[in-house]
This record gives sequence, C-alpha cells and structure tokens, in this order.
Amino acid sequence: MNDRPFLDQAPDAAELTDYDRGQMQTYLRLLDAADEGADWREVVRIVFGLDPDVDTERARTLYDSHLARARWISAQGYQGLVWSE
Repeated sequence: MNDRPFLDQAPDAAELTDYDRGQMQTYLRLLDAADEGADWREVVRIVFGLDPDVDTERARTLYDSHLARARWISAQGYQGLVWSE
C-alpha cells in the first residue's frame, strides 16, 4: 500500500501536480486493475485500504476520480513529466 495520504478527490488541474507525482504508483495500479476488469470495490480495498461498504459514496468518488486522473495522465498528462538523470 502507498504510504502517502490520499485525497478524497484526485486533482483536476490541467498540469501534473505534486500530488500526482506522488501517486504515480497508485495511478498505474488503477489502470492495471481497470484493464483486468477488476471490481472497483476490491480495488478500493486493496489500493486505498478502505472498506467500500462503510462509506460507499466516498469510496466510489475516490476510485472514480483517481482512475479518471490516471487515464488523463496516460493520455496526455505524461507530457508534463520531467525525467532527470
């Protein structure tokens, strides 16, 4: 599990944020799970460490917003990554 805290709502900025950079592993895990057709509730349990049965609305928002952000990054946001040697 990621040791960085999760926002309930992923950023919706037009550029990568520090939060995004810190959550890259999370975003990759979400994309992999979505590609495999994993149930969102199981993903929330594993990736975010939350029980979706306790607060379904919060868990769904967390999942949906982070998956949408992961998809945005993979489609266009990656261009904002700066690789340093």
